[in-house]
Amino acid sequence: MSDTITDRCEAKGLRLTDQRRIIARVLEEADDHPDVELLYTRAAERDANISIATVYRTVKLFEEAGILEKHEFGDGRARYEDAERDHHDHLIDMNSGEVIEFVDPEIEALQEKIAAKLGYRLIGHRLELYGVPVKGD
Repeated sequence: MSDTITDRCEAKGLRLTDQRRIIARVLEEADDHPDVELLYTRAAERDANISIATVYRTVKLFEEAGILEKHEFGDGRARYEDAERDHHDHLIDMNSGEVIEFVDPEIEALQEKIAAKLGYRLIGHRLELYGVPVKGD
């Protein structure tokens, strides 16, 4: 992905206020899957005048424009990531809430095979695995 969230917002004609630009930068720099509360905390560190309502509205705007992807990992919090990131799947640690990204060629091939067996060409998918750490002996 060569362009940024900010670039894609501008390309789609979204009006980017200074506060929206800050929120976009926070999202661009995120290496996790932040919820609105965490985005607000990070954005407010850069501009104390940003309200949580502004973050909610901005996230909704970016999601509706197809710039952000919303995830609900079963913890009651909507989390977000750049919709243009390279494909990956998620493993959610049910104890800590940590979200682990992974890509597995065997899983990708199996999904294609299943779709073909059922008479379909796969155009996308989302895989979320939920687990707890296995205790070492």
